[in-house]
Amino acid sequence: MAVQPYRHLLAAVDFSGGTESVAERAAELAQRYMARLSLVHVVEPTLLEYTGELALPENLDVERQMMDSAQERLDEMGDRLHVKGQDRHLLSGSPRAEIVRLANEADVDLIVVGSHGRHGLALLLGSTANAVLHHSPCDVVAVRIGGE
Repeated sequence: MAVQPYRHLLAAVDFSGGTESVAERAAELAQRYMARLSLVHVVEPTLLEYTGELALPENLDVERQMMDSAQERLDEMGDRLHVKGQDRHLLSGSPRAEIVRLANEADVDLIVVGSHGRHGLALLLGSTANAVLHHSPCDVVAVRIGGE
């Protein structure tokens, strides 16, 4: 049985120090397989508890600011990697769940994620790469980032 080449790659980027490595690896693989490349960034909702000790302006929308900032960074990366606008996905929620959901919905056949190489308890408590690997509908490439 012949192995089919990848047609649609999804690079999961979190804008940490290793994001460029993940994006570059995904772009290289997409070029090698002449495949479509999509980017996804997931903003985790913040839970702010108001205790009455801090006076916050009524129009402060932290999540909207986080989304706007993430969209700027996603667009910059997309422009640099020549990823079309419709293939740039900014989502809100659990990164683990949203990456897997998008891969299912977008008929992705390879997900590229960054892995910090944690060991022991940190790994057991869950990393996004580990969760995506175990719940993905497709192949997953974990790009080792950082010197950990």
